[in-house]
Amino acid sequence: MEEAASQMSQAVKESKAAYDIVRERFGNAVSEFDANPTMPFFEVLDASRWVDIALYMRDNSLLQFNYLACLSGVDYPEEQKLGIVCNFECIGKYTHRIAVKVKCQRDGGSIPSVSCVWHTANWHEREAYDMYGMVFEGHPELRRILCPEDWTGFPLRKDYQVQETYHGIKVPY
Repeated sequence: MEEAASQMSQAVKESKAAYDIVRERFGNAVSEFDANPTMPFFEVLDASRWVDIALYMRDNSLLQFNYLACLSGVDYPEEQKLGIVCNFECIGKYTHRIAVKVKCQRDGGSIPSVSCVWHTANWHEREAYDMYGMVFEGHPELRRILCPEDWTGFPLRKDYQVQETYHGIKVPY
């Protein structure tokens, strides 16, 4: 373990230190740390704890993840799951950054909204809903943001079938 830690870049070590604070507080609700050199990450294994973890990451004085840089939807058809990957940074006091993954069941699952924690999540979550059909429990206005309200399906799911027409207009593909 020490040998692996000694091979980590300084940025990954900072991310690991931040992860250790989260892991100490939330234990098995989060996965082991992945020291990916491009963007280190961990997964929230208990999605019901996601808002608590998010608030802790933002408000803890040693973490201060005050910037949600990106929230992207992901389709995991082989697992029958949908998920998000959130990229966080601390702007100001610290320089650490980390990604957090949260998954839910592909059919009928949901992920708690963190739009109350980081306001920019509002639009990011709406995009994930629109493109993947991912439901964000507690979102203040979960509706399509890119496609028309009556669009059929979710265009970024790996099994998506493009509509041939929309209101009598041929859909190019």
